[in-house]
Amino acid sequence: MIWQAFWAVVQRDLLLAWRRKSEGLSAVFFFVVVAALFPLGIGPELNVLRNIAPGVLWVGALLSSMLALQRLFDADYRDGTLEQMALSPVAMPLLIGAKMLAHWLVSGLPLVLLAPVLGLQFDLSGDALGTLTLALLVGTPILSLVGGVGAALTLGVRGGGVLLSLLVLPLFVPVLVFGAGAVEAQVSGLGVQAHLSILMAMLLPAVFFGPLASAFALRIALE
Repeated sequence: MIWQAFWAVVQRDLLLAWRRKSEGLSAVFFFVVVAALFPLGIGPELNVLRNIAPGVLWVGALLSSMLALQRLFDADYRDGTLEQMALSPVAMPLLIGAKMLAHWLVSGLPLVLLAPVLGLQFDLSGDALGTLTLALLVGTPILSLVGGVGAALTLGVRGGGVLLSLLVLPLFVPVLVFGAGAVEAQVSGLGVQAHLSILMAMLLPAVFFGPLASAFALRIALE
């Protein structure tokens, strides 16, 4: 019963995202444009491109994920779906976790899959591309989970988009630092285990506390 409800919410949000493909594709397109313009603007110096690649790709992924955050709960808030979730016998944090998973599948997973292709523009080695993909695979769910808390806190607030950015950007900085640092360490020939371990250490509490905090904030917004 519980997990059926969980997967039903995931399937519902994926179906809605498929019907509104332009909203999901806008974040992916933004990521591609950011990653493609930097090599054109900086020039063909390979050493420079290799040095800036981790930061550019991670900043692009971070900003792309933020584009979809404001829409995470907005439509459900307006059509009454969140109220039904609050009244459901299934724990609301579990249903909110399902929405966050669907958000990551739509806005985060495509970035993970595209990053190795875009990293070729920066002359990254195969090992560096693998590290970039792994770091994004661990780090982008944190962006969805932490960003979901910010989206819940600013739901229904006038100027919520600006407030959301102010709330979540400082919280995204550690993910950006260690995610880009893992790729830089690989490029420099250093070990990447420490950076990936720290990302994983941030992901585990985010998986538990993210839906819980979001559900609490959403209940306040619904009152």
